[in-house]
Amino acid sequence: MSAAAPLPDSRHDDRRAPASGDDAARAITDQDGGAARFATVWQRRVASPPSPDAQTVYAELRRRYEEPFRQYHNLRHILDCLRLCDEIGPLLVDRDAVEIALWFHDAVYDRGASTNELRSAELFLSLSAGASFTFRHRVCDHILATRHSAPVRDPDRRFLVDIDLSGFGAPWDEFMRNGALLREECCDQDEARYHFGQVAFLTRLQQRRHFFSTDYFRARYETTARDNLRRVLAELRAKGYGTTAPPSL
Repeated sequence: MSAAAPLPDSRHDDRRAPASGDDAARAITDQDGGAARFATVWQRRVASPPSPDAQTVYAELRRRYEEPFRQYHNLRHILDCLRLCDEIGPLLVDRDAVEIALWFHDAVYDRGASTNELRSAELFLSLSAGASFTFRHRVCDHILATRHSAPVRDPDRRFLVDIDLSGFGAPWDEFMRNGALLREECCDQDEARYHFGQVAFLTRLQQRRHFFSTDYFRARYETTARDNLRRVLAELRAKGYGTTAPPSL
């Protein structure tokens, strides 16, 4: 079924947040896995044709997020990210770009690959010909920022990477449950390979001046995230997983 045509100004490069009247349309609907919400934002910013309609794009995203091996990077993670997006929505300049980037940022998930974010951005580009060049570029840059490999300056992008890392600020038991789900996703890796990689990544995060990029997330989660990092790194190092790769790698 074809999606409705976007509003006449949907392809304008308008960085304003949507009017408050859109808030109800943005409410998460767990019953449909966010399908109606996705359709609303896609139709507003991406013309179909030339892009596939919202239902087609959502079906492709859902197919990917429901891949059997995904224990953490699944649709539940996306819906959790969108709830945080709702929290900080009034602080965003282009909320639609952040929301679509969140929908796509883990769309490609090849366990152990270093190109997942790049390929997720490429997937978005392949489906979004009906959006403005500037909007497409902005969304791709948002997606690539979730590699967490370098500081970000763009205000919206800083919120987006904080949303993606917000699980580090969860209570310890929830944090460890998420860690167990992540380990299940990479069950094809042996313990040494997996945990040495984790130590390297977590150490890089720990060495940042601030764990979170925005005052909003620092005020709410910074202390807990740092405590969780210290505790899990201490446990991993006590088991012999240091910052150098094991001889077998």
